[in-house]
Amino acid sequence: MAKNKAIIKQKIMDKLKSEKMVAFGFCLPALIPLTVFWIGPMIFAFYLSLTDWDFMSKTYNIVWFQNYFRLFQNPEFYRTLRNTLYFTVGSVIPAVIGGLLLAILLNRKLPGRNLYRTLIFSPWITPMVAMAIVWSWMFNPSRGLVNFLFSLVNLPALPWASSSTWAMPVVIIVSVWRTLGWAMVFYLVALDGIPDDIYDAARIDGVNFWSKLRYITLPLVSPTTLFLSVVLTVQALRAFDQIDIITQGGPAGATRTLLYEYYQTAFQKFNAGRAASIGIIILLIASVFAIIQFWLSKKYVHYQ
Repeated sequence: MAKNKAIIKQKIMDKLKSEKMVAFGFCLPALIPLTVFWIGPMIFAFYLSLTDWDFMSKTYNIVWFQNYFRLFQNPEFYRTLRNTLYFTVGSVIPAVIGGLLLAILLNRKLPGRNLYRTLIFSPWITPMVAMAIVWSWMFNPSRGLVNFLFSLVNLPALPWASSSTWAMPVVIIVSVWRTLGWAMVFYLVALDGIPDDIYDAARIDGVNFWSKLRYITLPLVSPTTLFLSVVLTVQALRAFDQIDIITQGGPAGATRTLLYEYYQTAFQKFNAGRAASIGIIILLIASVFAIIQFWLSKKYVHYQ
């Protein structure tokens, strides 16, 4: 009897092992490009951050963690870090909230709603370079459209991108304008997946709009909210085009983010080691943001 049990157990283990090998075989085509184009470069970037390579010399020295120590001892790094967090929070939260509100509005049977959806989504498929050029003209302090509209209602003209106070809000407005329609599309799909019976039952019970939003809509679209929060956070951390075209990181470094600092360090100062250390820090910040967002999402869903 014991011998039969051992034989059966061995057959089960062999079958599980065979199934694992089959599963690994199916995953292998995806693991190869993942390793070549993501894991491999990430490991090389970390190794590069431990050197003093200048992009030109054939030789370099291993300086270990000196690049990181110099970054953390530089007060300008913390200012750049604050700018990055300011831009990330300022561009992600309005895009997520605005996308949800637009989706709720355009999910109703309104005349011409497909046209409105197309117009709102169109900035996402517009090249960022072209859009940033148009917005930089609109926010021009002397000849811009925004200040012209302000003058029509007797409001004072603002310096916008030439001011260290208003430059970052300008870049945030451009970023939110581009991602708003993209977030709206995902929320429209999520709202279509909510059964109408739930809203009908709530309507019969006399539940008002805000209660339905809080207790029905928000919990049921929370997976979409988590997805958009993570993806938009990563996009905000790697934002470059709008900053380079509108402000070039200025004025006086007011819009210099970590990625822009990475660009300047690598391709203007030719310090590949320090630039790689900045890239690793960006990766760690993105990972921390993702972990926090996953934790908040699980806690919110559990609470609901």
